[in-house]
Amino acid sequence: MRNICNSAISLLLTTVFAGFPLGCRHGGSDEAIAKDIQARISADPETKDAQVNVSAKDGKITLSGSVKSQAAQQKVEQITREEPGTRAVDDQTLILSDATQASEAMNSVPVEQPKPQPIVVPAGTVLVVTTSQALSSKTSQAGQTFLATLAQPVSVEGRTAFPKGVTVSGTVVTAKTKGKIKGEGELGLSLTSISTEGHTYQIQTNVLSSTVKGKGKRTAATTGGGAAGGALIGGLAGGGKGAGIGALVGATAGFVGGAFTGNKQIEIPAESPLSFTLKAPLTLPPPTR
Repeated sequence: MRNICNSAISLLLTTVFAGFPLGCRHGGSDEAIAKDIQARISADPETKDAQVNVSAKDGKITLSGSVKSQAAQQKVEQITREEPGTRAVDDQTLILSDATQASEAMNSVPVEQPKPQPIVVPAGTVLVVTTSQALSSKTSQAGQTFLATLAQPVSVEGRTAFPKGVTVSGTVVTAKTKGKIKGEGELGLSLTSISTEGHTYQIQTNVLSSTVKGKGKRTAATTGGGAAGGALIGGLAGGGKGAGIGALVGATAGFVGGAFTGNKQIEIPAESPLSFTLKAPLTLPPPTR
């Protein structure tokens, strides 16, 4: 009788201990199982890039999201089925098509913005300036520098190259005093540079030239490029001292607001508007704003 009881107790204990590992294998919580699967998917080289969500309920594992290939999908399922505590697997993951992957790759690459292009002011552009000082065939000297300001803005294809009011430099090309008995008076001007935003650009323009000779006759022309100006429009402003010089006729405007003194010298008062034409194109860097 005692042997029978001992055998029964031994059998019971054996059954209990034999079942203990099984209980440990399947006794994990659903949350712990899901986290472990998720971690193993993220760590595996074949599936680490997969966008997979793992949920578990009563040992049934549901997989959702996307993978990049069928091989990756199969690997995710394998990892899930090997997890202790998994009773069933519902794989709802989607395989991204090659087209979708290409689209995602394009979207992930930053789109390079077009670089601002330089501004090219073409030859033939007219620069209208206002002189900052008086100039005269009697008092000015060849090689003398004079200053002016841009009277009108210069734009190229809707972009401002030079705003109104920037500083312009010029030079007196010729200056000759008219004699009382013979000899002619002459005054020629050109622009040499223009400054904006802290930068100075060298330029080449036509030469505006005006001549007085023979009993007060007046002629004017543009030289060094551009059409000849022809005769000066206007004439004596009411006669006597201070006769006005009108605008040059032709492709380029010339002296405006200049005057002859009593001895018929060429005078360009301060604040006189003058028009010059670029002989060569000028390239400016892209605008900074």
